[in-house]
Amino acid sequence: MDIYSARMTIRVEQGKGAKDRYTLLSVRLLDELRTYWRQHRPRTWLFAARGGDQPLDPSGIQRAYTAAKRRAGVTKPGEIHGLRHAFATHLLEAGVDVPTIQRLLGHRALSTTSRYFHLAHPTLLAHRSPLDLLDDPATPSPTAQA
Repeated sequence: MDIYSARMTIRVEQGKGAKDRYTLLSVRLLDELRTYWRQHRPRTWLFAARGGDQPLDPSGIQRAYTAAKRRAGVTKPGEIHGLRHAFATHLLEAGVDVPTIQRLLGHRALSTTSRYFHLAHPTLLAHRSPLDLLDDPATPSPTAQA
C-alpha cells in the first residue's frame, strides 16, 4: 500500500483478485495515519506483524475488525469484506457514477460492480419516474420551439 497525500489516493497492491488499484484517501484517515506513524514510527510496514519485518496477516486484520465491532456494540454478523460493500453502496448513494465506483473497486466487469448495489434502495426511491415528467409544467416539451 502506498499513500499519496498530495493526490489523496491510496495505491492498493495485490488487493482483492490479486489486482493493483487506486482508491480514495479521506482527510480523516490521513490524519489518523499520520498520528499512528508519529506514535509508532514503523520502519518497513505501516501495519506490521509482531517483530515488524512482515506485513500484518489478513487473519490478524479480521481479528482487529471483529474486536472493533464488539467494542462499538455492533452485533450484526459480517466480516471485513462488508466494509467494501458499504464503501461502494455509500459512494453510489452519494451520487458517484458507476464507472468511477468500478475503478475504485478494481473491477473489470460492470456486472461485478453491480452486485454491490442491491443495498442502495434509497437511491432508487430518490428519483422520479420519467412518466411523472410528462405532466410537469416545469419540464419543457420535446416539441417546444426554441
